Amino acid sequence: MTLKIVAYKALPSDVLDYLREHAEVVVLDSAAGRAHEGLAGGLSEALGAALREADGAIGASVKVTPAMIDGATRLKAISTISVGVDNFDLDDLTRRGIVLAHTPDVLTESTADTVFALVLTTARRVVELAQWVKAGQWRGSIGPDQYGVDVHGKTIGIVGLGCIGGALARRAALGFSMRVLYTNRHPNEAAERAYGARRVELDELLAQSDFVCLQTPLTPQTRHLIGAAQLRAMKRSAVLINASRGPIVDEAALIAALADGTIAGAGLDVFEREPLALDSPLLAMRNVVALPHIGSATHETRHAMARCAAENLVAALAGKLNRNVANPEVLTR
Repeated sequence: MTLKIVAYKALPSDVLDYLREHAEVVVLDSAAGRAHEGLAGGLSEALGAALREADGAIGASVKVTPAMIDGATRLKAISTISVGVDNFDLDDLTRRGIVLAHTPDVLTESTADTVFALVLTTARRVVELAQWVKAGQWRGSIGPDQYGVDVHGKTIGIVGLGCIGGALARRAALGFSMRVLYTNRHPNEAAERAYGARRVELDELLAQSDFVCLQTPLTPQTRHLIGAAQLRAMKRSAVLINASRGPIVDEAALIAALADGTIAGAGLDVFEREPLALDSPLLAMRNVVALPHIGSATHETRHAMARCAAENLVAALAGKLNRNVANPEVLTR
């Protein structure tokens, strides 16, 4: 029987061609979502229906619930075009014997670029002052009201020193002579040797850092890891950078902290609800840089992620995938 793959995100033509060399590919697009728009979920509903006849699936940005795969008796593997796997119930997939593949590593450098761009942009008030110039406010030499703060030589605190956190530490230490503090479940000895990174408890990191950068995955333990108490523990001159997952930060607490000067600013690429609501107070704050979840969004990286995800899926369906598996326990069953 011919293998069938469901693609629930637009893929580059060469990646689709690669998948079609190995299986029949059913592409779900906005039209598929519209066909189900009278039902709850739109594209999610269409995906749930398509999975019932699929051996594999590839895509991103759709929450795949246990209910969606209840009737998917042929389903052997799902390949997400992302490093994060919070759109899936890993325990449920493992119980069903379904492999979940993801795409770590290929997005490391572009995401670290985005994080450090937020550090520089918030420190030097790039977005705010660019808008100030465009509004015709630049009428002479600038003064203290337009000054930013230095990045070079400051302290960066990285919450989660995995691949992306390590790449961020490299930029900070080697490029800007920054002192690197980090929290992590395990010591990162390579970063300690190469960048002078020092592992500390979260409270110490918050108290000492000029820039607090969140690079931890979203889990039940990290949801609202940064709330009112943690924001109060930061320097009043500090900036919070979040380019990992929105719910790691209690957004209401962050808004209050930015409004009352508990911290100096925030650079955000992710939010508790996306897209960010047009009436969000964050959009009216001069000390906030808000981006539309662009962490890995370069032409080169997104293509590499799609290709990696496709190769992961083909290997998983052949029973040969031994890397990039988010639930490796399933391989031992």
